[in-house]
Amino acid sequence: MMVPSPVIIENLSFRYRSRSDFAIRNINLTVDQPQVVLIAGASGCGKTTLARCINGLIPRSYKGELSGKIYLQGQDIAGLPLARISQLVGTVLQDPERQILGSMVMNEVAFGLENLGLSRDEIRRRVDEALERLKIAHLRDRQTHYLSGGEKQKVALAGVLAMKPSILLLDEPLASLDPASAQDALEVIRSLADEGMTVLMVEHRVEDVLRIQPERVLFMKDGEIQYDGDPQHLVERVDYREVKLPAPMIMELAVKDPPPPPLNILPGVNSGGGPLVEFKDVAFGYESGPEVLHGINLQIRRGDVIAVLGPNGAGKTTLVKHAIGLLKPKRGKVLINGKDTHQLSVAEIASTLGYVFQSPSHMLFAPTVYDELAFGPTNLKHPEEQIRKEVSQAIEIVNLQGYEKTPPLSMSFGQQKRVSIAAILAMRSRILVMDEPTAGQDYKNYMNFMNSILEMPGFEAILFITHDLDMAVIYANRVLLVNDGQVVADGAPAEVLSDLERLRQCRLLPTSLLETNLKYYPRTQQFFRAEALTHYLASGE
Repeated sequence: MMVPSPVIIENLSFRYRSRSDFAIRNINLTVDQPQVVLIAGASGCGKTTLARCINGLIPRSYKGELSGKIYLQGQDIAGLPLARISQLVGTVLQDPERQILGSMVMNEVAFGLENLGLSRDEIRRRVDEALERLKIAHLRDRQTHYLSGGEKQKVALAGVLAMKPSILLLDEPLASLDPASAQDALEVIRSLADEGMTVLMVEHRVEDVLRIQPERVLFMKDGEIQYDGDPQHLVERVDYREVKLPAPMIMELAVKDPPPPPLNILPGVNSGGGPLVEFKDVAFGYESGPEVLHGINLQIRRGDVIAVLGPNGAGKTTLVKHAIGLLKPKRGKVLINGKDTHQLSVAEIASTLGYVFQSPSHMLFAPTVYDELAFGPTNLKHPEEQIRKEVSQAIEIVNLQGYEKTPPLSMSFGQQKRVSIAAILAMRSRILVMDEPTAGQDYKNYMNFMNSILEMPGFEAILFITHDLDMAVIYANRVLLVNDGQVVADGAPAEVLSDLERLRQCRLLPTSLLETNLKYYPRTQQFFRAEALTHYLASGE
């Protein structure tokens, strides 16, 4: 008896009701056997739309004009209820905030199994198995509300794995994960495919996924599949400026091109003067839970571009929320411009510090992109003409021209992330604080907007939480390593990132760009992005 192909897509096109152009066009795809299929491409190119068609959310939850056919395990899904489709294909969404419903981790992972009507013993066995497989058994009895973004992502994946679907659809599963957790998740994904599961993975972290040798890569552009083939030939078909490839590969390609222009980081800002923000022996714990931060002492000074690195659940976001006054210390003090945050309102702090949340759904609410961006400057009582200028410049920096009238919540996660960054840029705060700014972003977009942000006059310091070690290598002049609620290292990138053993203790894995920079550091005495390093070495400086 012939086994049906796990996935067949024929002439698939879709246009959202709120948009005039098609999000995807003429997609044809057949996956004949269990394997890992990586789906890559720029933010907004149609990857998530394709995923929503496969898991049935289009046209059931997202309305518009749909044509074409999708067969999963030989079944045409057009007439199937969503509950039946979810048994064929398990989905992990890009933003775990939208997927987690249960208040406790155990209940969240058990939710789908209870809907299948399984026995209590079977549910318990599958929950424990999924948590164990993802190395998060210690979270079993925790409240989901207090989990970090990365921990939530792993819990969402555990809930889907427990259902044992034959097809696994992952939309940016690595976006919130620290490098070691990402590697663990990828190894699980590889083993699932080897055991007979078909895995379709939408992901911007192409270099990471290539390590588990996906059988196939789809590269999408402008709603169409531009490349469908093995990973080895991907480099011949894509622009290294658009897809983040391993550093040696980029250097090989970049040598033929002109060098990138040098960055002018925080122009016009001199270091010196008193600290902008100061933590004095800060300790904090949520409600009756354990202490999350212990004995934090640090200063943010003019001219600082600080990368905050560390494992999921280390306390990075909690620390940063103290800097912007969203949280107040249980012990110790946080001073902003010399004033204790206990005496300042969040609104007063906002003119000094602008904060981009990890999840755009925590920020976005306005009917259009323009309204979203104008909201902060309006509240800060900026003049009307100035607001128009601030909004226009912010839109340009994040490459969203033409989207001014678009509802933010109808956009892709990557585009929403850029809207949330632009909303803070428009406020012109003196210090910019970003939590995972590159989550959901393609390489080209995040390099462009990071370059633009760092060269904007007006910012006196920038602080960003990231799991992307390369962001620290390329942009930071100072790195904070946070682990178990403490700052375990604080110094120049070359000093902090050269201690590979300490990085591993903080669940950070050296990237090919870091390794390449460390190799040439005795000669260069600075860190570069791969393209710039190529030309520096070629110039013989």
